[in-house]
Amino acid sequence: MGRPPRFTPQQLQATALALLDAHGPAGLTMRALAAELGTGAMTIYNYVADREALELLVVEAVVAQAQWRHAPQAHWRDEVRHIATAMWQAVRAHPHAIGFILTRRSRSPAVFEVAEALLAALARSGRSGQALLVAFRAVWALVAGAAQAELAGPLALQAGESAPRTIERFRALPPDRFAHLIEIAGAALGSDAENEFSQILDLLLAGLAAGGR
Repeated sequence: MGRPPRFTPQQLQATALALLDAHGPAGLTMRALAAELGTGAMTIYNYVADREALELLVVEAVVAQAQWRHAPQAHWRDEVRHIATAMWQAVRAHPHAIGFILTRRSRSPAVFEVAEALLAALARSGRSGQALLVAFRAVWALVAGAAQAELAGPLALQAGESAPRTIERFRALPPDRFAHLIEIAGAALGSDAENEFSQILDLLLAGLAAGGR
């Protein structure tokens, strides 16, 4: 009778995600994971086959943090809202994982689960086939895009710079050339990410509802 595994999948996922959060993609290595777990790098290969599997660990860890209520009796828009918001919150909490989620999502069982839940909710709007595909991609793009825009969009904070200072740089632009950019920079001072995402999602859901099938 063999010995039980020394590390659980949950331990590996949590440790890999903590490394990624602290050090970014470059800091996520087999050797670093082994050191955090107090073992040798070769031992890790008994659990994680290669770099792709290591990246998949963090994808699974992030998506597992997305929690929502499964409420098939609710309106489809409400359930789409719950799922999309849960995913956005999970992705936003771990910005270094966004690239891995985008490139490894077709291999992640956790992503399959959330994707199926989102598709089931969207299907209740009467969509199927191509229309269901387009609606699904629209919501998925919003979740990933909103998280990325906050980190790398025109109004994203620069490293070591405060929000007011970032906004002031935009407000100092020539108003005859950048009037609207200056306008939204001012609006950004009184805005917050949660509220913005909610309003963007409202726009998308209203469009899906108006578009029918």
